[in-house]
Amino acid sequence: MDVLYWIATNIFGTPAILLGFIVLVGLLLQKKSTSQLVSGTFKAIIGFLIIGAGSDVIVKALNVFEPMWKEVFGLESGSLGTFMGQEAFNSKFGSAVTLAMLLGFLINVALARFTRFKFIYLTGHMMFWTSTIFAGVIVHAASGISIWKLVLMIAVVLGVYWTFQPALVQPFLRKITGNDNIALGHTSASVALLAALFGKWFGNKNNDSEKIKVPKGFEFLRDSNVITALSMGILFLIGAVILSTKGTPAAAELIKQSGDQNFIIYSIIQSFTFAGGIAIVLMGVRMFIGELVPAFNGIATKLVPGAKPALDAPVVYAYAPNAVVLGFLGAFAGAIIWLLVLGNTVSYIFVPTMIVLFFHGATAGVFGNSTGGVRGAVMGGFITATVVAWGQFLMVRFFIGSTVPDTAMWAADSDMFIIGPILSFLAKLFF
Repeated sequence: MDVLYWIATNIFGTPAILLGFIVLVGLLLQKKSTSQLVSGTFKAIIGFLIIGAGSDVIVKALNVFEPMWKEVFGLESGSLGTFMGQEAFNSKFGSAVTLAMLLGFLINVALARFTRFKFIYLTGHMMFWTSTIFAGVIVHAASGISIWKLVLMIAVVLGVYWTFQPALVQPFLRKITGNDNIALGHTSASVALLAALFGKWFGNKNNDSEKIKVPKGFEFLRDSNVITALSMGILFLIGAVILSTKGTPAAAELIKQSGDQNFIIYSIIQSFTFAGGIAIVLMGVRMFIGELVPAFNGIATKLVPGAKPALDAPVVYAYAPNAVVLGFLGAFAGAIIWLLVLGNTVSYIFVPTMIVLFFHGATAGVFGNSTGGVRGAVMGGFITATVVAWGQFLMVRFFIGSTVPDTAMWAADSDMFIIGPILSFLAKLFF
């Protein structure tokens, strides 16, 4: 029993070690060299730990952004809620998330093997964030749930979602790519589908976005790091300027935290801090996913010959680069509108999650363009902002409480906002 307890605590109870162990097993099954085993296992562990460091940087910037806009709108109480830190969340639920990812992937492989839906979900960072958000939703809905029930519930939901989500958008993806070789495995599927439908109903397919010549000066719009810093910089700047003219005691208290530095300059620096934090987190995610996905893929290809890989959103960008830009612009405009609307109606400070708005808005733009041209692409972006803004408000207020990490503010995606409430209902019903 002492040995089992030690293994449970130090292996299964330490998410980074458990993740490294899973990668090691996957690489061993593929008969990789000693060098590849050591490199892959270590990079997976290091990448996972980097995420917590990036999360701390993001929180530092959001601790300026939220009270700033709360004061701009004159709100009496905090509106973002209280979130568990990423490190604390990983310590408490990380092992459940990691095991659920593995079991969910095996369910995905089994469904692909024995049904006609031959899709293997290989977008690893989405697998991680989806597992994380779903864990928080379930724990919030059923606080007394045991760890193994939590693992099994997440795993079943993930396995089903990872199998059928690519199948749902595949008919439209075939039109975009012109073949049936790959699938979309991404949490933007819901807005991509809505964009394609709205484009079909209200767009003009003949006015294809790719007929438009985009000036070279706008090529920076394809760099998510630059877009995040620029977009958040504009919002921080507007908030700082308004705050500087208010003259209220709360505004003066917020301005005081900049010290000897000009508050507007201080606020702009926070926007770069926010972008830097996201870049750190994404670097960590890429590092551990870069080792996890090949390990998973090696298992899947041996068990499901002929399966289609469901891949990350950027696989569609090359087919309509202009639609990518139009989709993001539509999403950004929508985010500004909903920031103002939510703040003035339901007293909620919407944090425009630019990394989500960019990738989801761009994907929706490509799908919208495929059925509705330029109009469809822009509508796809606006639909994305609408789902993310109202989804964030509903999830934070009603479905996640303090059971998810602070990174959920920007990592929660379109599909999660739609599936989350359903998952909450099921957790309450069964547990």
